[in-house]
Amino acid sequence: MLKVTSTLLLLFITTFSLAQETPNPRPMTMAEYQKAKTFSIANLDNDTYVKFENAYILDRYEARKPYFITGDDGQKKRIDLYKLIAREGMQELGLFIFYTNEQGKVFKACMPNFTADAKVWEQYFNDIDNINKVEKNYVLKLSYILSKELGFQLYKALNQGKDLSKESATYGNDVCFPGDEEVTMADGSTKQLHDVRPGDLVITVDARTRQSTAVKVRALSVHDAKNYAITSLTLVSAKETLLNGYNQVALSAKVLSATPNHPMRTSTGDRKIGEIAEGENVLCLDEKTGKYEPFVVLGKKEFAGGTQKVYNIVAEGGDTFLMNGVMVKQK
Repeated sequence: MLKVTSTLLLLFITTFSLAQETPNPRPMTMAEYQKAKTFSIANLDNDTYVKFENAYILDRYEARKPYFITGDDGQKKRIDLYKLIAREGMQELGLFIFYTNEQGKVFKACMPNFTADAKVWEQYFNDIDNINKVEKNYVLKLSYILSKELGFQLYKALNQGKDLSKESATYGNDVCFPGDEEVTMADGSTKQLHDVRPGDLVITVDARTRQSTAVKVRALSVHDAKNYAITSLTLVSAKETLLNGYNQVALSAKVLSATPNHPMRTSTGDRKIGEIAEGENVLCLDEKTGKYEPFVVLGKKEFAGGTQKVYNIVAEGGDTFLMNGVMVKQK
C-alpha cells in the first residue's frame, strides 16, 4: 500500500543541475511564482509550446510524452512536465508540473530552479504539501517522476537528514521498532507489533530462495519508553512499460521505521538501517504478485521518535520477519 506521512515531504527537497543545462538561468521572483501558478494549458496532448502575456513560455520538457503512473490503489495519474522560460533572454526559471488525477482534476505546481530565493522554495514546498493533503500520495508519485526524469539529487534536510530538534533522541543498543509497525502473520493478515503475542505465527523469509515459512513467536521484547532515534526509509518499486508511445509506470511504495541500529537484509548483505543509503535495494513483499522483490530506497530520514516503548520479535525459527512488507532481521 502506498503510504506517505507529512514528514515524508522533507525527503523530497530537491535540487537539480539546471545550470549545467542552461547557460543563463535566473532566479524566479515570488511575484513570478505566484503568476505562474495561474497559467493553464488547454490541451496537454497537443500544446507543447505556449506563450503567456508575451513574457513567459511553457515549453514541454525535452518534448517528452506524459507519464501515466498507477499506484497500488489501481488509480492512474498523468504527469506532464514543461520548462518555464522568461522570453526576455530566454532564461529558464524552473519546471512547471501538471498532475491530472483519474477524475480529470488538474493540480499545478511550479518548481523554481536552484537560483531562486529560499522563500520561493518554501512556498513551493508548502504548495505541494497542501496538494498532498487532498490528493493522496501526490508527493511520492511526483518525486519518483522528477527523480527519474531530471536526475534530481535528494539531499538531506534539517541537519543532514536528521530532525532531532524536539529533544535529544536516544541512541543506544536497543534494536527495535515502534509498536505501530505492522507484522505479516502466517495467514497473510497483519498485526501491529505491540499486539503480537507469544504463540502467534509470523512469516519468515529465506533471503536466498525467497521462500516463506511460518514460525512461532517465542517472545516479544519490550524496551522501556525513551525518546528513541528513529530511521525511516521510503522504498519504491517501479515497473515501466511503453504503451502506444506513452510512459506507463506501476509504482508500489513502503515506509519502514526502526531504531538506527536494527539490522536488515540488503543487496550488499546485512546492514544496520541507519547505514543504508538512498539507491540501495531491500527485499520486500509485492502484495500484487505475492513474490519477494527488491525495492529501492528512494528516501531516508532520521528523527526523534518521541517518548515511546520499542519492540522486537524473538521467534522459534528463521532469522527474518516482515515489517510493513519489508524483510528485516530478527535480533
